[in-house]
Amino acid sequence: MTRVFISRDSTALSLGAEQVAKALQQHLTDAGKTAEIVRNGSRGLFWLEPLVEVETAQGRVAYGPVQVEDIASLLDAGLLEGKQHPLFLGNIEETAYFKNQNRLTFARVGLTDPVNLDHYLANDGYRGLKNALALQPVEIVKHVTDSGLRGRGGAAFPTGIKWNTVLNAPSEQKYIVCNADEGDSGTFSDRMIMEGDPFVLIEGMTIAGLAVGATQGYIYLRVEYPHAKIALNQAIEAAKQNGYLGENIQNSGKAFNLEVRSGAGAYICGEETSLLESLEGKRGLVRFKPPLPAIVGLFGKPTVVNNVISLASVPIILDKGGEYYKNYGMGRSRGTLPLQLAGNIKHPGLFEAAFGMTLREILYDYGGGSASGRPIRAVQVGGPLGAYLHEGQFDTPLDYEAFAAISAVLGHGGIVVHDDTVNMADMARYAMEFCVEESCGKCTPCRIGSTRGVEVIDRIVDGVNKDKNTALLRDLCDTMTYGSLCAMGGMTPFPVLSSLNHFPEDFGLQATKA
Repeated sequence: MTRVFISRDSTALSLGAEQVAKALQQHLTDAGKTAEIVRNGSRGLFWLEPLVEVETAQGRVAYGPVQVEDIASLLDAGLLEGKQHPLFLGNIEETAYFKNQNRLTFARVGLTDPVNLDHYLANDGYRGLKNALALQPVEIVKHVTDSGLRGRGGAAFPTGIKWNTVLNAPSEQKYIVCNADEGDSGTFSDRMIMEGDPFVLIEGMTIAGLAVGATQGYIYLRVEYPHAKIALNQAIEAAKQNGYLGENIQNSGKAFNLEVRSGAGAYICGEETSLLESLEGKRGLVRFKPPLPAIVGLFGKPTVVNNVISLASVPIILDKGGEYYKNYGMGRSRGTLPLQLAGNIKHPGLFEAAFGMTLREILYDYGGGSASGRPIRAVQVGGPLGAYLHEGQFDTPLDYEAFAAISAVLGHGGIVVHDDTVNMADMARYAMEFCVEESCGKCTPCRIGSTRGVEVIDRIVDGVNKDKNTALLRDLCDTMTYGSLCAMGGMTPFPVLSSLNHFPEDFGLQATKA
């Protein structure tokens, strides 16, 4: 039977994928034709969603973007045989956008039914776990250390060091916690993995449990991700039923259990210690460090806290070895990073590439430039706390150290694009306003500093004592950077100062060297 693939990804659904799938089924029924409609993850080419792919004798071919009114003409033209049509795209994997990626973490996303365990196993799934079950914990940790994997949530801390700390922490109970509270603007790679390949996250967490001696894991999921929650729970149940989770994983005598817990919409709970407080049923307040969560974490026990992409990168490392993964990337940034293109961009979506590609290549060669056709003026990388980069910085390679050298952060790989109509004073004010709204309130620099920051920016823009208030804003940013308890207050100055330094004219100021 011919198989037709239509995405169940949230973005595709918001663009009409559910209606397209239902309309196709209805047209097939009315015409007396049969085909299996598989609801896969998204290929990440969002400007082509809803994307319809058909398995043919010549391979898989795509059509898009498909709307309900296109179904009849597609079927008449020979959709099920992969025939030509104005929406015909050919093999999506042969397009320049797709072919030039290094899809390691996202290898299966868009290819398979995400909650079908047989599909996962048929596409190299659970090979990493099989290898891990034959290794000692210290050997698993060594593979992860050798790979050079660093935390993909933004902090870029070496994953192997964190795991080794938990492995060597004496305790009868340890935990694996996945930070799936993806709250940064312009980021959606965590969601795409959870909706499009949940088994890879489950496998990664299971391997982490074996590596450090943890028998219980929790996925702390952003409440705004209902489709991810459904997919994760379906996949967890399938893994349990088939012996990939539970008290005796694949008859190895080793145990690992996993469950999903929903957050309540607080951005601050993306910070690991605040997340742990919330997971324990408390108010999401940032903890003082030390002690580190690796020593005193969830319920006071040694805990690995990693983000979704970090954990989803582990199976391929255990499958192919740490050296294989390390061969991608540059400098100390090894492997790949799923880059998420959003904002005023012609080709929004996800692009997984090895570290080292420049921002300019991503924006123009793959993003296609601005959607408006106007010049790109500013790009925010790394979420709402990331710096704004100007055109002169677009040749910076995507590398943690290269970004740090220009006072920017690569973070979670979210890239939000603005054309030349943007007012950067407004963007700076928004950053402070965001901090006011989302601060947990525990430390004064963040709680009070952000409130005063909004007021000072307003005074500068209104022309009130511009020089004094500009100096005051810089001083305030210094206090927040060095005095805040966590990155919420510590990084809010990044978008503010970068706006002030690179786009002073929007504040009514003369260009000066900061």
